[in-house]
Amino acid sequence: MNYYPVHVINLIKNIARLPGIGEKTAERLALHILSSPRAEADRLCASIQDVKNKVGLCSECFALSAGGVCKICSNSSRNTSVLCVVEQQADLVAIEKSGSFDGLYHILSGVLSPMDGVGPDDIKIKELVARIKKGRFEEIIIATSTNVEGEATASYLFGVFETFKLKITRIASGVPIGGHLKYVDQATLKRAMDTRHIV
Repeated sequence: MNYYPVHVINLIKNIARLPGIGEKTAERLALHILSSPRAEADRLCASIQDVKNKVGLCSECFALSAGGVCKICSNSSRNTSVLCVVEQQADLVAIEKSGSFDGLYHILSGVLSPMDGVGPDDIKIKELVARIKKGRFEEIIIATSTNVEGEATASYLFGVFETFKLKITRIASGVPIGGHLKYVDQATLKRAMDTRHIV
């Protein structure tokens, strides 16, 4: 990369630090930014600064918000009796895009992972318990991933919720729509059989 000026090299290195961006992609993006009109580059810089300066976490659910409370928590048309617990903002977005849920969310900001030193105090479990104790929810949906950490987190939450007189549910998992059984892994197929339901 010595054939680029130092400023371009720095831009490539900084872009390459982004997740999923390799050096070749970072180089291509840096050259695109360099060749684009100044106004376009300025808009990109301004939008990055705006995100860093103006976006924080919702004081209720810990979703991204440009104010104290996010758009979902402040939406009076949402079903405030159901709370869906997810790991990250991206999980909330995926559920919202599906159009399958109209309740409220709580983002844990991670999952339990003792191997990585992440315990109950390192994610938003205390805040979740405090919200539930306010007594306005009738159902809590645990929508963590089905990997080891997600299952461990769900199991821990079930234990925490045992003392609450609430309906506690876990999102279903199993064979994907359009999937062929012969291609489904054994653990997924076992889960699908164990959680089968009457239709």
